[in-house]
Amino acid sequence: MKPRVLIVDDEERMAGVAAMALARAGYACETCSSAAGALESLEANGADVVVTDWKMPGMDGIELLRRIRARHAHVPVVMITAHGSVPSAVAAMREGAFDYVTKPFDNDELRAVVARAIEMTRLERENRYLRQEIAGAYSPDAIVAESPRSQELLDLVRRVAASRSTVLVQGESGTGKELVARLLHYWSDRVGKPFVAVNCKAFAEGVLESELFGHEKGAFTGAMSARAGCFERASGGTLFLDEIGEIGESFQAKLLRVLQDGEVLPVGSSKPRRVDVRTVAATNRVLRDEVAAGRFREDLYFRLNVIPIQLAPLRERREDILPMARHFLARQAGEAGRQLALSDEAEAALLSHSWPGNVRELENAIERAVVLARSDKIWSEDLLLEQPKAPAATPMLGSGGTLQESLDDAAAERIRAALEEAGGQRAEAARILGVERTTLYRMMKRLGIR
Repeated sequence: MKPRVLIVDDEERMAGVAAMALARAGYACETCSSAAGALESLEANGADVVVTDWKMPGMDGIELLRRIRARHAHVPVVMITAHGSVPSAVAAMREGAFDYVTKPFDNDELRAVVARAIEMTRLERENRYLRQEIAGAYSPDAIVAESPRSQELLDLVRRVAASRSTVLVQGESGTGKELVARLLHYWSDRVGKPFVAVNCKAFAEGVLESELFGHEKGAFTGAMSARAGCFERASGGTLFLDEIGEIGESFQAKLLRVLQDGEVLPVGSSKPRRVDVRTVAATNRVLRDEVAAGRFREDLYFRLNVIPIQLAPLRERREDILPMARHFLARQAGEAGRQLALSDEAEAALLSHSWPGNVRELENAIERAVVLARSDKIWSEDLLLEQPKAPAATPMLGSGGTLQESLDDAAAERIRAALEEAGGQRAEAARILGVERTTLYRMMKRLGIR
């Protein structure tokens, strides 16, 4: 539809000239000879822009502007004032006019002012829509958190979001680390600024430096122009560094310097640049173990781990499984244009599954089921859940080999089972086994367990 412009002027000839000029630019125009008539038209038909004369009998342009601002705050108003009437133009701007043009107006100038007002209206409408979408997607009510552990997590994230402190999110793959990072951003005062996510594992070390810090033209083969890095692109907002445990030791030192100094040095440049970024890092490794093994710098670990957030695997918060499944089903079925529900059998299968892939695996299972379901009910076979591998038989003492070999085999199997139960977290596995962490590390090294 053509943008609608309402033109208000008691001089019909002037209103007609303005309407003709704007109609040639593709606008749908309506003219009114009084402010009262303009308000009636605005109530009945609306408008994208109002262009009104300053001097009119009865209600003048300023009073019309006030009433439009009171009832239709999102409609921009362009004032037409007498040539050289600076005080009236200033008064109009103070009352909230978008802009003004002077009589006798230039047609091109009028069209340019109206075009800017239309664009502003469009951008404001888009911003309102995006804010509503963000508020809906990241409001506490939109996040599935039935279990006590999930509710405690949301409370922690809400309290942490307001700070500028660096956050380290740790948890198994698929537990929702990026969602937590986005919540930290959208619940903070940085919400209007960029959220930039980088998977550190996806880049070779030399490429990662350029990706994060940027580079100058000619810094390396193929650098045809200068490029800002992710730190600069996230300026004022949040930078999410996923898979932080995968970065090499030499790059760890460079990242530490950036976090300490708040400055980045683009590849090929000699001048550092200031950055204002809130950093959130995430890993599915236990970084404390990586530090102990000498693979991750301890000073960088402490710089990242200002506020630690540990995500529990889905198998440890089973109260969330069915609510999450229904949440994913509503979204996936809606996108597919289907009306679907989980059968009791499917719900039982979901609850009994171990979910090694966590929330991501659950979401994928529901997506598959929406595609495969033959009726309006989802059954367990529609989920295509992977069956757990049968545990290896525990070797019997005396069944072959030396006694020590049999004992080592049994110990290795028990350690692997404890690590799986602990989600790969060695400290938790040591607690399950009832041994000190150092004892567990020593046994794992001797038995060749990673």
